[in-house]
Amino acid sequence: MDFKLGEFVRFVDEKREGFITKIFDETMVGVTGDDDFEIPTTVKNLTRVHGHSNYIEETKVLKTNVISADTVKETGIYLAIAPDANKASLVHFYMVNATENQLLCALNTDKNGVCRGEYAEIIAPFTVKKVYVASLPELDNWPECIFRIIAYTNADKPITTPIHYKQKFKAKDFSGATKNISLLPQPAWVFRLDETDIKIDVQKLKESFFKVKEVIPIVQKPANEIDLHIEKLSTSYANLSNVEIIEIQLNYFNKILDEAIIHKYKSIIFIHGVGNGTLKSMIHKQLGKHPQVKTFMDAHKEKFGYGATQVFFK
Repeated sequence: MDFKLGEFVRFVDEKREGFITKIFDETMVGVTGDDDFEIPTTVKNLTRVHGHSNYIEETKVLKTNVISADTVKETGIYLAIAPDANKASLVHFYMVNATENQLLCALNTDKNGVCRGEYAEIIAPFTVKKVYVASLPELDNWPECIFRIIAYTNADKPITTPIHYKQKFKAKDFSGATKNISLLPQPAWVFRLDETDIKIDVQKLKESFFKVKEVIPIVQKPANEIDLHIEKLSTSYANLSNVEIIEIQLNYFNKILDEAIIHKYKSIIFIHGVGNGTLKSMIHKQLGKHPQVKTFMDAHKEKFGYGATQVFFK
């Protein structure tokens, strides 16, 4: 099989297309379409859509001002991880060489002791290259990334120490805001690879000893069944518009979902009712993209019919 994560494909036996967001094995992949639902299918049932490009493939050379001022104020070597412009569930790894040196760069991945070579090439000075693609909802299953970088120049400059950068990415690595980097199609999370010296601000260190500790709020433990009907959430619902009602229901749904995750629930049931299906559809769409959700399904049809959803966590 020669399909890769991020490729745009079309189903052979039906009018459906989307991006490859998961590779199960040599014969099975997961394809996510515009509805954001991932469909497992065999590679024999797929064909490439030629001429469709959803990310940068070619090398691009940076101008004099290598990286925008609001992002990085000095030259260096960076890893930039950017969401896909068309499919937010995919992220693309870019090596940014904002130095005057050539870089011999190699990327290997290690998952449960199984190592795999992903990329090896020379990156020219002031150049960006894409080196890897991953599915963000599968973050917990990402392998450890191992970068080995050797800098080369024929100028009369001191020899730099080779870089050996290992990272097992976690959710907290993507909790901050993305930043703008020149030549990338959209903002990215930025990691400096060539900064080894830890700079300590002595004054701030002293101040930290006398700083009053923040009181960590206690997160309430939710019930196992949560009723999202608006009359359960608001006493003045009769004066609310449909948009306002949905907003209140979704905000409460997300609050309870976070609380269940914090308290390590195995599952929880949300009672949303049948209605016109709008609330159920929006809840299912969010659950389908949530990195902590293992699966979800209609809950106890004999009790709720199609008016409740049970969520199972990883």
